[in-house]
Amino acid sequence: MNPEASGSGGTKKTVIIIVLALLLVASLAFGLQQSSKAKDYKVVSDQEISAAVAAANKTQAAQLQAQFDEQSKSPNKSFHGSTTYGSVTFDYPKTWSAYVDTSSSSEPINGYFYPDTVPGIQSKTAYALRVELVNIDYSQVMQQFNSKITQGLVTAKAYTPPKLQGMTNVVAGTLMNGQVNNQDQTQRGTMLAIKVRDKTLEIYTEAADFSKDFNNTVLATLTFAP
Repeated sequence: MNPEASGSGGTKKTVIIIVLALLLVASLAFGLQQSSKAKDYKVVSDQEISAAVAAANKTQAAQLQAQFDEQSKSPNKSFHGSTTYGSVTFDYPKTWSAYVDTSSSSEPINGYFYPDTVPGIQSKTAYALRVELVNIDYSQVMQQFNSKITQGLVTAKAYTPPKLQGMTNVVAGTLMNGQVNNQDQTQRGTMLAIKVRDKTLEIYTEAADFSKDFNNTVLATLTFAP
């Protein structure tokens, strides 16, 4: 036997064994790396799924709460003003409380409405609803808003409440959106100013959050005797 050939064969076997060992080590390392990535991916995936489920539950809870809040407003309460001053009448959500001062002849109705408990007058709260029947001519009331309308701080359009449309002696009022509260320029609300006999009714919400109730409940049911 040729010694050189024998030595050469042994060397080849050794190289093959070393290569196979390296491949095995590399394969094990790759497998461990992939396993670690899979575990990390599963952790991230589980966290994302948990976050998505929590968000969905939160959204559903918010939707159910909103439905409950809407349902709890019905049936509505009704406000009935004195026949002496035009029998101003309208509905409002039963979840709102009211404070109405009728002791002043210059302002026969001065009302504050708010969910649950009516905040103090000095609290600077944006009330859900304000109702003022003032002993001021309609044209004079509207003069107070002319500059705001010109500046674009208030938008205005002619408006007659649905239940008063077509009634004799009812003159269209003005529905305004924007800075309707002259005492607090930061508030954005909606106001209807309309002539009631020799006086002017200012009925308005001081916050956009209550616009739906104001439009769909209060204005939709507003009536008075011309």
